Amino acid sequence: MPVNGITAAIVAAALLGATVTALATPTLTITPAQRATADQVAQSGVPLSELAADAPDSHVVKPGDTLWAISGLFLKSPWRWPELWGMNQQEIRNPHLIYPGQRLVLDRSGGRASLRLAQAAQTAGNPPIETIRVTPRTRISSVTESALSAIDFRTVEPFLTEPLVVDVGALLQAPRIVATQGGRVLISHGDRVYARSAAGNALIDRPGPAQIFRVFRNATALKDPVSAEVLGYEAQFIGKVELARSESVSESKATDGKTQTDVIPATVDITLAKEEMRVGDRLLPDPPRQLLNFVPRAPTPNLEARVVSVYGSAVANVAQNQVVALNRGSKDAMEVGYVFAVLKDGQRLIDKTDEKRTAIKLPDERAGLLLVFRTFERVSYALVLRSSEAISVGDRAISPR
Repeated sequence: MPVNGITAAIVAAALLGATVTALATPTLTITPAQRATADQVAQSGVPLSELAADAPDSHVVKPGDTLWAISGLFLKSPWRWPELWGMNQQEIRNPHLIYPGQRLVLDRSGGRASLRLAQAAQTAGNPPIETIRVTPRTRISSVTESALSAIDFRTVEPFLTEPLVVDVGALLQAPRIVATQGGRVLISHGDRVYARSAAGNALIDRPGPAQIFRVFRNATALKDPVSAEVLGYEAQFIGKVELARSESVSESKATDGKTQTDVIPATVDITLAKEEMRVGDRLLPDPPRQLLNFVPRAPTPNLEARVVSVYGSAVANVAQNQVVALNRGSKDAMEVGYVFAVLKDGQRLIDKTDEKRTAIKLPDERAGLLLVFRTFERVSYALVLRSSEAISVGDRAISPR
């Protein structure tokens, strides 16, 4: 069977015990709406009026860059990345496959703006391949991991599984911590505790990878700021535990000769504690790590939302890089990647310069931008990308256009 150049190089390197780089096939997706936008823009480019005032002639992609940041260099609105990608689909086939070291060049000819890669041959579907010094070891890595993400996901990664909207009944049926070693009241990282599950759903230590559970407490109602309707319940993330020993039931003879049944709870070890755990906290299976990558974009027309709460409830107002809950979810066609502008309601007051003391309302003012990164049925979570003033519960989230 013939072997292509890349395969031959990897096989030869493996035979030598050398460094091997796995050229994993990208699985990052482009939505139909994003592709439609790009197709339209790719026909003629973008009007020069849509470029940022100080758009550079070129930009060399650096480690740490994001699609959001690069888009902001060239266009007035970073959330219009699909249009930036669509400027030249022949060279930039997928915006998720842009890598450090590539140079983006802006062409302003003909009254339209188009974007291209300075080294097109290197990027026609393949990422740049660095020179690697061969050593007698085997290393495997995926070049797709170096592709740029839409935003810096280190900012939101802790929130991808922490804010959990649950049904109160489901949370109450989840396994719970029932006892601690030595009867301690509060436990933390490194401690061992004991947990029991609901009837018919025992915690069993099965062969294979360690079973990890996330620990939650309480269930705070998320209420619509307009209708006061309960949209869901947000459970407070406390930490993680690892199942060390299954729960079971044993039988023994009591002193009176009767058979005695003992319920033996499961043993779990605390591997992460954001705060001290206690008896009564609930356990839910640790979901797989989410490797999200998406194109920031404007929401569908007429989709608006309101800020329901500030995650953590420690403060009433939030600023950049904090997380808020919105009163729209997948049921309302909310999608990950939607960018909203936040409007603060204009103050209502009396015109003291008017003899009639007329009641007036000041105009609504834009306070920042939000990016939706996780959705539930009726609630979604968004990261504050920009804020010119504090964002509060009840503020409106509308299309940034």
